[in-house]
Amino acid sequence: MRIVFWLLLFLGNCLYSQTIIKGEVLDIRGKVIVNASVSIYKKSSSAIIAYAITDSKGMFAITLVSPDPEVDLEVRCMGYETVVSAINNSTQIKNFILSEKSFVLKEVSVKAAPILQKGDTLRYLVNSFSKEQDRSIGDVLKRMPGIEVLPDGKILYQGKAINKYYIEGLDLLEGKYNLANDNLPYQEVSQVQILENHQPIKTLDSLQFSDRTALNIKLKNTYTFTGQARIGTGFSPLLWDANITPMLFSKKRQMLTTYQTNNTGDNVALQLKKLTIEDLLNQFENNSEKIDWLAVQQLANPKFSEKRWLDNSIHLLSSNYLQKLKKDYELRVNVSYLNDYQQQKGFTNTQFFTPSGTIDLLEEKYNQFYYNSLQTNFTLQKNTTKNYFKNSLEFQGFWDSQRGNIVLNNEGLKQELSNEYFRFSNNLKSIFSIGKQKVVLFSYLGLNKTPQELRVNPGQFEGLLNENKPYNSVTQHIDLLTYYTNNSLSMIKAVKYFTLESKVGLQLENQKLNSNITTSTNSVLSPDFSNTLDWFRSKLYVDLNTQFKKANWRFELSTPINFHAYTIKDIPLQLAEAVNQTTFEPRLTVNYDVNSYWKINSSAGISNQFGTINQLHYGYILQNYRSIKRIDSPLPQSKIQNYNVGISFRNSVKSLFFNTSYSNVQSENNLLYQSEVSPNGAVSIDAIEQLNTRYSHNFSTRIGKYVSAFKSNVALNSSFVLQESQQIINANLVDIANQNLILGSKIDTDLTDWLNLEYAGRWMFSNNKLEELKQPLVKQQNHVLNLNFNLKSKQYVGLKTEYINTTLFNERNENVFADFIYRYTIQKKKIDFEMQVNNVFGTNNFETINVSDFSYVATNFMLRPRQLLFKVRFSL
Repeated sequence: MRIVFWLLLFLGNCLYSQTIIKGEVLDIRGKVIVNASVSIYKKSSSAIIAYAITDSKGMFAITLVSPDPEVDLEVRCMGYETVVSAINNSTQIKNFILSEKSFVLKEVSVKAAPILQKGDTLRYLVNSFSKEQDRSIGDVLKRMPGIEVLPDGKILYQGKAINKYYIEGLDLLEGKYNLANDNLPYQEVSQVQILENHQPIKTLDSLQFSDRTALNIKLKNTYTFTGQARIGTGFSPLLWDANITPMLFSKKRQMLTTYQTNNTGDNVALQLKKLTIEDLLNQFENNSEKIDWLAVQQLANPKFSEKRWLDNSIHLLSSNYLQKLKKDYELRVNVSYLNDYQQQKGFTNTQFFTPSGTIDLLEEKYNQFYYNSLQTNFTLQKNTTKNYFKNSLEFQGFWDSQRGNIVLNNEGLKQELSNEYFRFSNNLKSIFSIGKQKVVLFSYLGLNKTPQELRVNPGQFEGLLNENKPYNSVTQHIDLLTYYTNNSLSMIKAVKYFTLESKVGLQLENQKLNSNITTSTNSVLSPDFSNTLDWFRSKLYVDLNTQFKKANWRFELSTPINFHAYTIKDIPLQLAEAVNQTTFEPRLTVNYDVNSYWKINSSAGISNQFGTINQLHYGYILQNYRSIKRIDSPLPQSKIQNYNVGISFRNSVKSLFFNTSYSNVQSENNLLYQSEVSPNGAVSIDAIEQLNTRYSHNFSTRIGKYVSAFKSNVALNSSFVLQESQQIINANLVDIANQNLILGSKIDTDLTDWLNLEYAGRWMFSNNKLEELKQPLVKQQNHVLNLNFNLKSKQYVGLKTEYINTTLFNERNENVFADFIYRYTIQKKKIDFEMQVNNVFGTNNFETINVSDFSYVATNFMLRPRQLLFKVRFSL
């Protein structure tokens, strides 16, 4: 009863202290004032006790609970004087009349942040990162923190390759995004969007998470017709450069067509290279990559700008079209043709390290390469939240040839190679619902043909091929026919925090290899120099993939069981092998979002790899003029354990990005390769059955920061790779260790309103060790410094310099390069008139060093001469 008494007393006090204040707010003409704020404060305080907003009739009502006898009431509305009145804390009606009053607001400059974040989407404002000298969106991407553009154009975000490149949410180019990066004017782009944890298949978006990242180009207009046209000419030698690339982007249609040709060292063939991680994985999984069995001896390409050394004459034609159809279908057509002629001139000094000493080989080389290719892709796709369907029909044809001339020990040697490849494939994937689960059907069918022929004059390997007698020529013929298919059925179902995918599939591969070596003295050699290999491989696989997602944790466990069967036989050689093996290849991935800034990802897995047909052939194959190979051994097998851990940080407000990762790969192999190096540098390679282990450690880190106040982008990166393995060299088993350390830095800053500075530095340290004998350290430096003068009269002056330093055996080689650019722009018509002087100092050769398992190769490469080029460029 006492509790009830006090409760009633408390409620009575509350009821007693309630005050209701009502009223009306008018202007001096008696017109009601709508949306005026009426606030009640504690007496002589800024603490608000209660408030109300006037309605459409200018009325307000406030219920007040306060023990204070007096309170302050304030009426405020934009365009009127503020009224403050002290009133008694009692129920009453209080009306107000406000006088009009104009306010002069202080001038405020509002500037958008360069990077905006909403959920898993980061939006880079292009205007915040672009410079006057930029022309394409690819130029601007290189300045965005967290984004890295590699020399071949591949885009990385936080150290990982993107899985999709969209333009207005559509995948027009299917991985060949250099076509857009190099040709889409940046002025047409409003934002570059980074889509973290992107699942490209919409119907799986709520079922299967992804740790991949996609990039989306957001245009300023819903309908955009744009592109560029460029024509240029020059001399030393006679030069040309032309590019016409019209583009169309709308809600239902996208088109990008380009014709490009030049002989100025611009390798536009890179624009046809597939770069997204998804397309690269599909290419590996579907066994659709072109294999070059034979080759002429080439010069190692210098590791700096191709435009300084690539001697080319290229023509590229590409047409890409996407049309939205009815019922959410999309039709995409991609057709590309490439014709390219390249030359190489220079010499190489190769030093082989063997247990018994070193072998030196000096080769003067002149190579000619002829590339012709046609690629077509027809894709029909439907990608909605309910269903997914995609069918791609693709053809690739390569008609390539090469010629090589070598002066070896004052004697000439000629090489001629015909290197062709043809592939026809169809790729189908369909996802639909049955009840509460998704069904995934996948089918890939491919047919490849690889006819190749290498002719060397004079003949080589006399002791092996011609009874130790000199002879005129040797010819290697190869014809490989491949049929491959991969088919699977999956069921996907969500159970609370889990997503379960069960998959069963079958791979079949049949390859027929026919090869033979003929000489000018004997068109029919012993069967040891021919291959008539019939290769059949099947793989039946079942997999349960489990994903778990809760709060900031994401787990993925894949548990595939694979049943492998190989039947390999060469009837003329009376050799055969049959392998049947079951493998269990689990893989665990763990991702943890510590907070909105920090993320940790890790993975561990076991996989098994079996050799391919080019790693097992019982007869000899002449790979090049000084390498002949036979692998008369069991099927190569490797058991691979890999571990990876990575940490990333991103603060979009402060434009700060950081990532670091470490990976450890241990490969247990059943075959050990033995190399016999002859005094003339010829290498004969065989394989023996002997267990051995190869270790690889890889550490990398990168940090990037954008300082908007100075319009500066700064980045630092490093990587370290250690590889340890065993080989048999000249009948001696040796332990080999290779180390590579790379340090890099980059800065892009505006020193003044008219002067921009770009600097990039790279330091590389390489060496190898045979047994306890440590070879000399190779040091290489590369420094790029560009000064960009953007003058007010719409003129641009650019000075681009590069310094390269290589040190080996206390011998130091230095090269300095410089280019000069002058550009005048008519902005209203978007026309550029440009003059370029490339290789101002006329540097005509460059020496580079490559480190392999047991050799150093010093290459002296003939560079492009000083050249003058005039260009006219305009936007379409």
